[in-house]
Amino acid sequence: MAEYETVAHLAPAVRELRSEAAGILPRLAGRTMWMVNSTAVGGGVAEMLPALVTLLRDLGVRAEWVVIGSDEPAFFDLTKRIHNLIHGAGDPLLGAAERQLFEAVNRKNTEELTRLVRPGDVVVVHDPQPLPLAGLLPATVPLIKIWRCHIGLDAENAATRAAWDFLDPYLVAFDHAVFSAPEYIPKRLAGKSTVIYPGIDPLAPKNRELSLRGAVAVLCNSGLLVCPGPTVYPQYPAQAQRTLPDGSFAPANSIADIGLLTRPIITQVSRWDRLKGFLPLLEAFTELKKSIRNSETGGETVHARRLDLARLVLAGPDPGSIQDDPEAQQVLRELVAAYTSLPGPTQDDIAIVTLPMGSQEQNALMVNALQRASSVVVQNSLREGFGLTIAEAMWKRIPVLSNSRACGPRVQVRDGIDGRLIQDPTDVHELEHAMRDMLSDPERQEYWGRNAQRRVHELFLVTSQLRSWGRLLAQMPALMEFPRRSAPEGR
Repeated sequence: MAEYETVAHLAPAVRELRSEAAGILPRLAGRTMWMVNSTAVGGGVAEMLPALVTLLRDLGVRAEWVVIGSDEPAFFDLTKRIHNLIHGAGDPLLGAAERQLFEAVNRKNTEELTRLVRPGDVVVVHDPQPLPLAGLLPATVPLIKIWRCHIGLDAENAATRAAWDFLDPYLVAFDHAVFSAPEYIPKRLAGKSTVIYPGIDPLAPKNRELSLRGAVAVLCNSGLLVCPGPTVYPQYPAQAQRTLPDGSFAPANSIADIGLLTRPIITQVSRWDRLKGFLPLLEAFTELKKSIRNSETGGETVHARRLDLARLVLAGPDPGSIQDDPEAQQVLRELVAAYTSLPGPTQDDIAIVTLPMGSQEQNALMVNALQRASSVVVQNSLREGFGLTIAEAMWKRIPVLSNSRACGPRVQVRDGIDGRLIQDPTDVHELEHAMRDMLSDPERQEYWGRNAQRRVHELFLVTSQLRSWGRLLAQMPALMEFPRRSAPEGR
């Protein structure tokens, strides 16, 4: 916490957090707050939890993070299906075999958690993967159980109904639920749910300020840049990989420089997921390039030259490194297949990049430097629970292009104020027009960027998220009813 207080524009938020926390801390004394999720790396939840746990501890709360595990790939295939169904997509047929697998994996993980929890502890279960845990913990140990759901859809169809029907038996075990938007709260949880916006950690490697020299060094050491000179620190052991024209991968700077330091760059950084809208974004950028090359004016105007030099970077984690997203490799293969079918000049203007996950800090710094090198950051999600990559870019004063159809993006981005929102992320012509428009006026980009950073400062920082959690816990009568016991020695 002290580190945040040394930053002038973060110190007031820390003071407010400490002030509000003072009222709830006595009721949390002697309790542990357990954060439970399904993966330690990859995705917004895994990125948020370290900062949440660290700051809770700094405030004086005993906080722990537990990750459930499984050696069964079928479990993560199933939970990915549930994830997609909650977003309104996929095969809605979920039966007894799926339920048996879902419960068996969670039952096995419950054994370890049962040995850890004590009466009166607060257990926060994140997303559907560990959902059955709450009901499997022994009833003889009174606990405060909260489900934190980071995903949702502001519409209902056969897929969403199937997902919620499947999850419904496990919801009754929770005292309360937390969602990222009011539109995501299902009817069965109305009256026992709260909205808390996710928040980014402004001092984490992915979001902290980078000097010009620091950003260049990260791009050089990760292989994202043809380095213009020697750097103080050595290259990262694992280098970013870029798709070659034949569909294979090689170090990103091995063919030619992407142009991150000199060209207008449009970037999307996300998991390799069909719902992230990578393919229509690729198609829209291809149409943009085609229109420029067919234009009679060519590169005669400054704007035409800007569009001619623009490049698209589609980046995501090494798909083999994320256990709970087995769909990623297939999605990446489909995207690469579309790329290899493009003409050579268009391929030169597009970089499909995989970022190694061996070092979480180095991966985060790569994303940080990539976003800061961008003129526009896109989050073209067809569905998006919240989309922390949006807040990350906004914090760095980079205007964001997203769509109003997805609830998470429209909560964050105000059209024409912090960036641009389109109506349909699958509409190639609308996407093309929006990219063209956003690159047309650098002064307007700066205006959007300033507004964007201020909006994140006010609503989407980890300090704001913690204040919201404190207010929720302060309203829970169970914190007064359940006994508090000192933790055993060594815990």
